[in-house]
Amino acid sequence: MDFFKYRNKLKPEKGSILVSEPFLPDPNFERTTILLCEYNQDGSFGFVLNKRAEAQLGEVMEDFKSFDAPVFIGGPVQQDTLHYLHRLPQLEDSTEIVNGIFWGGNFDQLSILIDTGQISPMDIRFFLGYSGWGEGQLDTELKENSWIVSNRVTPEFVFETLPDEMWKKALQALGGRYSIYSNYPVDPRMN
Repeated sequence: MDFFKYRNKLKPEKGSILVSEPFLPDPNFERTTILLCEYNQDGSFGFVLNKRAEAQLGEVMEDFKSFDAPVFIGGPVQQDTLHYLHRLPQLEDSTEIVNGIFWGGNFDQLSILIDTGQISPMDIRFFLGYSGWGEGQLDTELKENSWIVSNRVTPEFVFETLPDEMWKKALQALGGRYSIYSNYPVDPRMN
């Protein structure tokens, strides 16, 4: 569809959001939004923000049975690993990705914060696996119009937007033509 060949001119960078184009055929990334945690000449990685797993955290991590937090599928790479994004500046050894959104950090300290009720599930997202691209791979996908880049990321967007609304809201935030994309049905034959 030529309609989708027009793209914004934003370049991806650490802290950008990648929004999948409306008809991306890859089931791992259909209607997804990804927070890029790293983007450089060697490759890129991030987490799919809006693809919930079937499990809650207590089912994945025995020690967190009382912490009622959903788990998300961060991407198709190493789905046997657990990662977390949060808005907890006090969590030691975490990396600030952008605007008060942090990745990782001291797991023992996180356990204490969870056990003592000092954090809410609204302050953290857990991911099984991640999304990764080798050298030049993401740039190729951008040239193929697989992704729309957005720099409109806030902690509220990442932690408070409902997963099934995130893709649409990310496009609407870009305005113009992207707002139209947000209303496209998953299957155009159903229009």
